[in-house]
Amino acid sequence: MKDTFAGVAVDTAAAGSHLFVRRAMQVTMMLVGFGVLWLFLCNTTSPFGFPTFSHYFIDESSKADYDPKLDSVLGNASMKDKTVIITTLNDAWAEPGSIFELFLESFRLGKDTHKLLNHLVVITWDQKAHSRCLALHKYCYQLETKGDNFTSEAFFMTPDYLHMMWRRIEFLGSVLDMGYNFVFTDTDIMWLRNPFKRFFKDADFQIACDFFKGNSYDLNNMPNGGFNYVKSNKRTIWFYKFWFSSRNSYPKLHDQDVLNKIKKHPFISDIKLKIRFLSTGSFGGFCEPSKDFNKVSTMHANCCIGLNNKVNDLKILLEDWKKYMALSENEREQSHASWSVPQKCRTSFQRAQKGKKNKGRL
Repeated sequence: MKDTFAGVAVDTAAAGSHLFVRRAMQVTMMLVGFGVLWLFLCNTTSPFGFPTFSHYFIDESSKADYDPKLDSVLGNASMKDKTVIITTLNDAWAEPGSIFELFLESFRLGKDTHKLLNHLVVITWDQKAHSRCLALHKYCYQLETKGDNFTSEAFFMTPDYLHMMWRRIEFLGSVLDMGYNFVFTDTDIMWLRNPFKRFFKDADFQIACDFFKGNSYDLNNMPNGGFNYVKSNKRTIWFYKFWFSSRNSYPKLHDQDVLNKIKKHPFISDIKLKIRFLSTGSFGGFCEPSKDFNKVSTMHANCCIGLNNKVNDLKILLEDWKKYMALSENEREQSHASWSVPQKCRTSFQRAQKGKKNKGRL
C-alpha cells in the first residue's frame, strides 16, 4: 500500500510540475506578445498621418527639464491658481512707439485691467526685445531660439513666421507641462476690460475667433490663435503635443490653420478635450469688431497686414476707448459709441485679398 501511495504521489507531483511549466510558458508568451504590441504602437502612426495615442502618453509621462529661471518668472507672476498671462515680443514690435507700448497702455486704460499687469509674462525672442521689455515691465523671459533670428518683423507665412509660430506652440505646451494655466495674447490685442469674467468655467481650451457663428460649442467657428485661455491638465498637455506634432502633416500651414484641420479629429474627442469658442461680441477684432463698448473685453488688430498699419489703427482705437472711459457711468450705459477703425488695416487687408485673387488667376 505504501508503494501504491508513493507512486500516486510521484505521478501527481509530476503532473503538477508539468502544469506549472505550461502555465509559466503561457504567461511568458503573453508578456512577450504585449511587449511586441506596445513597441509596435509606440512606433506606428495612424492612417491619418498623426502619431497614435500611445505616443502622446509616453511623451506626457516623461517630463523635460525646464529652465529654473522660467519657473521662477512664471511663479512670481502667477495668480493663486497658477494662472499667468503670456505674450511674445521681438525687436520690431518692441521699438519705442510701437505695438508693445500700446499693448501695455491698454492695460492701464482698461476697466479692471491694470492689476493684471502683475501677472503678465513677456517672452522675448531676442536680446534687444528683452532689454526693451525689462525697461518697461518686470516679468520678462528670453526664450532660447537655437541660432534663429526673430528680431525683424516676421511677415505672414514666410519661413521665419511659420518657425516662430510653431516655436510658440511648443513653448506654450511646455508651460502647461510645468503645471501653469495661461491666457496667451498677441501683443496687438488691446485689453479693455478684465476678460476673466467672460471666460467659460467648464472649458479646458477656449479661443477667440476671427469670425464667430453664434454658438461657442460650434467647431465650425474660425478660431484665432492670438488669444486663448488654457488650463493645465492631461487633456490640454496631450492636445498641445498633438497640435505641435501635426505640423509635420501640414508643413505649409501655420498653427492656426492646422488647428482648423485637427479640431474635429477623433483624437480630440478621445481625450475628451472641452473646447469653447469666444464670441467676438466680447473678444473682437478688425475682422469682426465688438459692437457694444459696454461688453467688449479685448480688440485685436487682426485682418491687418503690416506693422505700421497696426500701430496707426491701434492708436485710433485707444483714443476711441479713452473718449468712452471719460464718460460718466450713466453716460456709458446710454452710449452708442462706435469704433473709428479699421482704417489703414482695412485697406491693407483688402489689397492683400485682391492680390491673392489676382495671383490665383495667373
